[in-house]
Amino acid sequence: MSKIFFDTNILIYTLDQRDPLKYSRAREAFTYCMKEGIGIISTQVLHEYASTALTKFHQTHEHVVLELLSLEKFEIVTATPKLVRRGVELAGQFRINFWDAAILAAAEQSQCDQLYSEDFPAGAVYNKLRVVNPLLDITP
Repeated sequence: MSKIFFDTNILIYTLDQRDPLKYSRAREAFTYCMKEGIGIISTQVLHEYASTALTKFHQTHEHVVLELLSLEKFEIVTATPKLVRRGVELAGQFRINFWDAAILAAAEQSQCDQLYSEDFPAGAVYNKLRVVNPLLDITP
């Protein structure tokens, strides 16, 4: 079964009910990957998620802690010096910003087949990693 890496933006849509379709599709993708045990995130994603939940969505610290506990059920890629170096290499290879490249490096390290993201071009392939926008196409 494919392993799927979640970019922060897809997880943020599980909080954001201003766009009901994106909210619904993000929650569907999240629930599917959680149930199947195929979702992967990184410590970078956890940082960005927590920051956005606290600042943009004004959630309480207690609520964010509960959400983070839920996210800990995913496999989590921890930042290491080697992962940072790989991010720099990928930024140069694909001519993208470092933070996006760090997402690619974490997905690559965890041997994911797909990256769920709205920020990367849907259908793009980075080495062996295919980008899927589950807000447009929810078929894993």
